[in-house]
Amino acid sequence: MIDNFLIINCIGKDDKLGLRINKDFFIHLLQKKKNMSDYLVSEILEFLEKHKAKLDQSFSVIVNQGPGSFVGIRNALAVAKGLEISKKVRLFGFKNNDLKHFDQENIEKLFNAKLIEKKLIKPVYLS
Repeated sequence: MIDNFLIINCIGKDDKLGLRINKDFFIHLLQKKKNMSDYLVSEILEFLEKHKAKLDQSFSVIVNQGPGSFVGIRNALAVAKGLEISKKVRLFGFKNNDLKHFDQENIEKLFNAKLIEKKLIKPVYLS
């Protein structure tokens, strides 16, 4: 099980962020914006800062790889990859169909069922 992580779910509907820090779990709903790429970065930074998350080698970022919106998945993966490169966080992915509800219990089920993938990136886009 991964202790501290950020989970990014941007597939075009019900976009949200989740953060597990010191065994507490927080959810942040993302508003629909025209320029989601700029908005996503600032929302993630504010969310991490608000909960005093420390990004380092023990922190993980988990990204929804789809199926979903091309733009949403592309932006989420780009931001996650940027965090991996700049902050040396670990990067994982999951498929949308494997996460029944966006809560800590179901995310833990993803880990236990080994549905979190270390090998990125194989996004599935809807056309």
